[in-house]
Amino acid sequence: MRRPLTAIALAVATATVLTTSQAGAAGVRTEGEGWKAAEIVGITSVSPVRTYTVTFRTEAIRERYAPYLGTAVRQLAAVGLRLRIGGVEPGDPRRCGPAYHIQFTEMYRPTGTPGWSQGAPCPHQPRGLGRGGLVAIDSEYFDGTYHIEPHVLANTVTHELLHALGLDHPNRDLDGDGTAAAYECVTTSAGVRPLMCSPNGGYRAAEAGRLTPFDLAGVEALLANARTRGIG
Repeated sequence: MRRPLTAIALAVATATVLTTSQAGAAGVRTEGEGWKAAEIVGITSVSPVRTYTVTFRTEAIRERYAPYLGTAVRQLAAVGLRLRIGGVEPGDPRRCGPAYHIQFTEMYRPTGTPGWSQGAPCPHQPRGLGRGGLVAIDSEYFDGTYHIEPHVLANTVTHELLHALGLDHPNRDLDGDGTAAAYECVTTSAGVRPLMCSPNGGYRAAEAGRLTPFDLAGVEALLANARTRGIG
């Protein structure tokens, strides 16, 4: 399960957030069919040249969550984003760690709501370039107090990783009622919502945890934004 990007309190350096009009003027795309950049916290691109490293607060957390990320790492490599699975890196879950690190931890109700996990990029980075972030998975999934289906867990872990890289929920008001509601996202011809759809998008069964074409297009756009602006 997922919550908005702003739920994790990140104590990091501040910078000016690009507005939609500013981003457009700079030749930066911040949303498309089934994807949206985390422009709400100032992130509009990811580095096409640096390697992002996923680290874990403890060895037990690494053993629990690293296996869910292998497919996503391979998919991201195929579109040009360099991401590797690292080791243990203790840190403060309220603060971003080293540049280009995505730190995984496990917390009891990180947003205060049963069953909700949270991922966020380090906000307001210079020129909108994502430099890593934080992921907090709800410990209730494993302590017996909250039941989560296996495919939802797999999708959630990857979903939060993509938040930390710089993607937001792509929910839109598709039915014209004035609200971008839960589950209100575009779908593939097979009826699959983007993995980043809130609250539960992505594939089921054996493909759970994989990025959909919508999500991959979003990552490709973030990479293109960096190249367009000559940053990375």
